[in-house]
Amino acid sequence: MAKKDFKKEEQNLENVQEALNTTSAWIEANQNKITWAITAIVAVVLGVIALNTYVIKPKAAEASNENAKAVAYFAQGNYELALNGDDAECIGFEQIANDNKCLQQGRLAALYAGVCYYKLGDFAAAAEYLDRFCAKDLNIEPASIQLLGDAYVQLEDYAKAAKAFEKAAASENEIIAPMSLKKLGFVQMELGNNKAALAAFETIKNDYPASAEAQDIDKYIAIVK
Repeated sequence: MAKKDFKKEEQNLENVQEALNTTSAWIEANQNKITWAITAIVAVVLGVIALNTYVIKPKAAEASNENAKAVAYFAQGNYELALNGDDAECIGFEQIANDNKCLQQGRLAALYAGVCYYKLGDFAAAAEYLDRFCAKDLNIEPASIQLLGDAYVQLEDYAKAAKAFEKAAASENEIIAPMSLKKLGFVQMELGNNKAALAAFETIKNDYPASAEAQDIDKYIAIVK
């Protein structure tokens, strides 16, 4: 039995040696192609590093600086200048957002632009920019999605508003979720979906009993039952 195993092992070694010889021959025959392939890979890697170092990082820093200027106007409640700039030092959130769509700074500018448009009463533009914002922050993203729903309500696009409120409510944020659920209930009532409205109101009652929205929720539950 041991002799048989030894022969099998010897055969395996011969197979491995043959494979190595074949591989070595192939490498030798294709040396130029392999060299060019490695050179190309190295060039791509170096290109990505250079892009990140000399283009993306400086562009992100510049966008952050521009955002800071626009935020100063935003904090003052001057939404027009925050949005469009002052033709001097500040270019405004809209241009920052449009020039930096692939950067987080650009997406943040889009959020600010959406809020500015909402405050200025241009709800279609508000929805466009708010829809471009995304982040992992537990508080900021649900709040932005809820405001997106509000913009759709102003546009009387209740189906899109419902989707936005559902998404904001799914965050389970203790403040945003019950607010969004109540808005969702009202929107579903507008759409004639009393069953869906009831589900939203009952979720507030059961999951967020301490919220401000839960205080009068029984009244709305009674209306849609």
